Amino acid sequence: MKKLLSILAVLALMFTLVACSNSKETGKEKDAKGNDAPAEKQENVTLHYANWALGTEEEQNLERLMLKAFQEEHPNIKIEVFEVAGDWNEALSTAASAGEMPDVFSISQLPLALSNDWLLDLTELTAADTDFENVPEVVRQSAKFNDKVVAVPNAQHFLGYFVNKDLFNKANLDYPEMGVSIEDFTKAVKDVTNVNEGTVGLTNPFSIPDWYPAAANPDMGWYTYKDGQYSLDSKEFIAGVNLAKEITTNGYAYEVLTDDQKANFNGEDPTQVWLNGGTGIHWDGSWAISSLTENASFEFDFIGIPGGKTVITNDLLGISKSTKHAEEAYLFAKYMSFGKDGFMKRMEIADKEGKTVNTLPVNTDPEILDEYFSQLNVPGVRKAYDHLDEAILEPVKTVPGYVQSRWEAPTGVKVGDNENANMALMIESFVKGNLKVEDYAAQLNQLANEKSKEAVEALK
Repeated sequence: MKKLLSILAVLALMFTLVACSNSKETGKEKDAKGNDAPAEKQENVTLHYANWALGTEEEQNLERLMLKAFQEEHPNIKIEVFEVAGDWNEALSTAASAGEMPDVFSISQLPLALSNDWLLDLTELTAADTDFENVPEVVRQSAKFNDKVVAVPNAQHFLGYFVNKDLFNKANLDYPEMGVSIEDFTKAVKDVTNVNEGTVGLTNPFSIPDWYPAAANPDMGWYTYKDGQYSLDSKEFIAGVNLAKEITTNGYAYEVLTDDQKANFNGEDPTQVWLNGGTGIHWDGSWAISSLTENASFEFDFIGIPGGKTVITNDLLGISKSTKHAEEAYLFAKYMSFGKDGFMKRMEIADKEGKTVNTLPVNTDPEILDEYFSQLNVPGVRKAYDHLDEAILEPVKTVPGYVQSRWEAPTGVKVGDNENANMALMIESFVKGNLKVEDYAAQLNQLANEKSKEAVEALK
């Protein structure tokens, strides 16, 4: 009897251990890196999210559908939309002052977010993240300040020209392609223009001074900016301004034509004229592809800027320094932006719902690119993507003082009725032929670099 009781006791103990083991196994889930993590360690958290691309709840655009997908995959994390009314930065400043800063939010100007001390240092969270390593170097650098990662690269777009291939073919002209030289680009603009028949080379000439220096000189960036310095007194910047002036004064761009000349075109504004087939080459961002696909009456391609450099503009997401859930906030921000799992889900949802993926991949993982470009048939965009190692960044959202150096800084120069024209008005006056860039280039260069230095110093 004693032996029987001993055997039964051993069997009962074995059954208990097996049951406990099974209970633990069924309670396990995967953590962010794919490792087994006990479910009891995953606390329920709520994150507040502010993004200007969310639309309304009724619209259920792709961003809203991504929120739902994330919460389905991470049921312990609830996302609540932080509604912003009015000015974006003012709303965030008010929230920060009240201690109600959203955990994750879109950044309109990185220097502003830094000066307000809104941003969590993400250096440790990104250090061992293979997805972050697959973000192009130029983009990763744009999310850093003082060698610290302070933001997450979000939506990615290319800036450049689109070409109406049909308009060139109709005129028996070779249409420009990605990598076209400045000289051939200029010739194409002139050759396709026939104002009397309602065709013109460009929509407007005003972006030329920004891209021309980088196209003409591999050691220059957008608006000449490179390594913290502007070179507005350079031959490249002066040549870019004068090319824009030539196009303006000779009527090779729709926006500078007279009202009588514009009457020859089919459309009431520059965008309509372009979509209706009256413009050969049009400046825009890659975000315009969905609209072109739906509305353009012609075959188009993306040709970027002359010389073949890819110009990138990115949105950035910040994680609040005051968040109580840094790891969960990073996991969510990554899913919505550069993470492979998130972008694959974005493409899956877009395909299922008949929506257009509203960003280029920030992550260069081959599986992402193969799937993305199987859906997007715009050869020039793929060519631009294949040259990301040589890309330049439009600095408006990331470089301290850029807004002042490019647009807002007063120059002390009288232009028309304006006794103290700002940088933007000065450059516009050069393009229109009212002033000569050669007479003011050195002065503007000094001012641009002063404003840049002041902005950097203010962040120290």
